[in-house]
Amino acid sequence: MKPQPAQAIHRRIELIDIARGTALVAMAIYHFTWDLDFFGYIEPGTSVTGGWKIFARSIASSFLFLVGVGLFLAHGRGIRLRSFARRLAMIAVAAAAITAVTYFATPDAFIFFGILHNITLSSVLGLLLLRLPVAALLALAAAVIAAPHFVHAPFLDQPVFWWTGLSRNVPGSNDYIPIFPWFGAVLLGIAAAKASARADLFTRMAGYAPASRVPLLGAAGRHSLAFYLLHQPVLFSSVWLFAQIMPPAAPDQGQLFLEACDSQCAVEHEENFCRAYCACVMEAATAENRLGELYNPRRSEATQSWLEDVAFRCSVENNG
Repeated sequence: MKPQPAQAIHRRIELIDIARGTALVAMAIYHFTWDLDFFGYIEPGTSVTGGWKIFARSIASSFLFLVGVGLFLAHGRGIRLRSFARRLAMIAVAAAAITAVTYFATPDAFIFFGILHNITLSSVLGLLLLRLPVAALLALAAAVIAAPHFVHAPFLDQPVFWWTGLSRNVPGSNDYIPIFPWFGAVLLGIAAAKASARADLFTRMAGYAPASRVPLLGAAGRHSLAFYLLHQPVLFSSVWLFAQIMPPAAPDQGQLFLEACDSQCAVEHEENFCRAYCACVMEAATAENRLGELYNPRRSEATQSWLEDVAFRCSVENNG
């Protein structure tokens, strides 16, 4: 594949579209795994722990990095205020719609500051900082990324500051991408784009047209907002429909209780005690056909008294 003439710099850079499309496809893979987790087709917590958690953070980082690159490419030679305001409004409306929909669908974990909310605010902040030199951008990015580990004050725990990422009492959310540390990825993208422009890398990149070889990735990258808004409803509804036809196997309540009990007990006791204690409680609940009551957050006084008695007896037995 031979590079095109230098005037191709005025064309859209297809390599960046493909990179953005790749990040979006990776995001769809992760969301599909999350949907399988939500409906019970895989082990609970799979999508939010271990390698999948790292995968999700890598996707968000790469997407925000590309936001920074895009900001420089679009406005590095001069701010195009009209086009910026139009795109910003589209993203902001989409972010507000996601908040509204998830508030009604999953009120206990609705999205109040997800990746689109971050992109909206980061785009404004990034535009204001676009003229900083590369060294300053890198230093600022490092400070933003490190801030959650070092910056805290009681007033930051108020709900009005949850979007910052500096609060320590943030409720659960299905997509939480606060400014600190995630704006750091946008700043790194701007810095990388500035350095690439100095090295004339974009001119060389624009000389290639690989999108015809991977048209779906190129199309996803060109229409990233539409892809983002549509992919999860399509995936979620598909898994839901499949669940109506072939429901997932019912979880083993006993095993779930043992895992939860062991985890909570291990905070204050040794592993051997916890294993025996939890098995004792489960055996007593199973024998009296009251295993389901262990999961009921609104226990009656009688049930709570019974559970405390069982816990005391099992604790005494296994401490002896």
